[in-house]
Amino acid sequence: MSATPETPQTRVAVDPITVEVIGSAMMSIVEEMGEALVKASHSTNIKERRDCSTALFDRQGSALCQADHIPMHLGSFLGIIPHILKSYPASDIRPGDVFFANDAYEGGATHLPDLVLAEPIFDGDVLIAWATNTAHHADFEDRGHAHIYQEGIRIPPLKLYREGVLQEDLQKLFLLNCQVPKERISDLRAQMAANRLAIDRITALCRRYGRDVLLSAGDELMDYAERKMRAGIAAIPDGTYLFSDRFDNPAIDEEFEFHCTIRVEGEEMFLDFDGPDQVRAGLNMVFTALLSTVYYAVKTVVDPTILPNAGLARPLHVTARQGSILNCVHPAAVNGRIAPCQRVADIVHGALAQAVPHQVTAAGNGACASATFVGEKPNGDLWIYLETIGGGSGARHNKDGLSGVHVHMTNTSNLPAEALEIEYPLTLLRYELVAGSGGDGEFRGGMGMRRVYRAERDCLVKLDGSRLKSQPWGLEGGQPGASGSYEFTGDPSAFSHGNGRMKKGDVVSVITPGAGGYGDPGRRSPPS
Repeated sequence: MSATPETPQTRVAVDPITVEVIGSAMMSIVEEMGEALVKASHSTNIKERRDCSTALFDRQGSALCQADHIPMHLGSFLGIIPHILKSYPASDIRPGDVFFANDAYEGGATHLPDLVLAEPIFDGDVLIAWATNTAHHADFEDRGHAHIYQEGIRIPPLKLYREGVLQEDLQKLFLLNCQVPKERISDLRAQMAANRLAIDRITALCRRYGRDVLLSAGDELMDYAERKMRAGIAAIPDGTYLFSDRFDNPAIDEEFEFHCTIRVEGEEMFLDFDGPDQVRAGLNMVFTALLSTVYYAVKTVVDPTILPNAGLARPLHVTARQGSILNCVHPAAVNGRIAPCQRVADIVHGALAQAVPHQVTAAGNGACASATFVGEKPNGDLWIYLETIGGGSGARHNKDGLSGVHVHMTNTSNLPAEALEIEYPLTLLRYELVAGSGGDGEFRGGMGMRRVYRAERDCLVKLDGSRLKSQPWGLEGGQPGASGSYEFTGDPSAFSHGNGRMKKGDVVSVITPGAGGYGDPGRRSPPS
């Protein structure tokens, strides 16, 4: 039984109530997929920190809905189905096939640790949709980042399962290139379970409403998202808005400038980006990473209630210079692409704040501060621990910002101290908000965080992030938030560019940035 994505769809009229019911059912399905993935996984990065996302796509690869997990992961979804359809003829896509991929250039992903699984959903012999999920496999560590060939195994869309049969040789090849294969196989099985759940739910919807109604409702939902995006853009004054911001990272000595020009014309928005040439470090963004960042940043300003599907992108026109950090070309390294993505969100918001300041927050922490530890167990096996750490979120025109949270493109949880110390030879000495790190204003910016780790065995540490040299900006007279910093108590010669070699008893501290304030501090109401 083969796929027939070219089979003409009979678009039928569907009443608005049915469209709403089907849309809500699809959102429930992707949320349920996410919970299944989290609860069935093995690694702390997924089962505790929830570094994963789930989505449904129509048969052509347009997003029907994405769960409210991690905006960055939309970049890993945008390319996967088009890459599959480019590589496999329709006659070679069958029920029970499971595709997996992670490559940023030939696989539709944005960096190699995000492994995407996609499985076709059939009604009879007709392909009607795709169940997809991505999970960050915290495995590809202690590697170089001069180019993508150093960053781990690269996987284009390949069939991990053929008509329900595991391709064991392909799985062995993947696991052989992993540093913690026992975690990888368990997390892969959790991803499989999440997609199978979605297939059951979608086929049940298809039986209830019929194929034509279900497919037509998906089209209606995308059209509705487009109408809402166009209406929101039309409410923004026409004009051209420019904004620039600074970008730093431990991997580079320089501090760069990122530039954004936004032109609003009626119901259309044109966004053009430029920055430095792509660098010999894992800080480059493929175009789908840029697109996912722009879609998120614009949606949050224009209308946060817009449905998260492909329709919202239709009025948005995004360009960036090829070969730059913001639109890199092969073989640029991309592992740390989240750091520049955070700054792109900042510059989109900074530009739109000139037109609709009450719809934009002051700058959040602007970083995805992370700490990764790699060591060896007594039996010789490797252990790898990754976590990203929240900071301040920007103040709003009528509220203080939040403290100790992830912002913009990342939305994972901080690992509880108990879970950390049970699983890894690390002790968390301090875990606290940094007083005074939020920018002053009529409404204050949120505070950053401090996490202090002590190594109980020799290990390597890699610290990543941004806003170590610049500060998150305030709006309408609000003051900037504090910068972030790292502190290392071991041998200084053993720590360079965020990478260190820790001896037992060494301590490392991660202090994340605060966030900008909003409005003149003199207008702040005295406490009641």
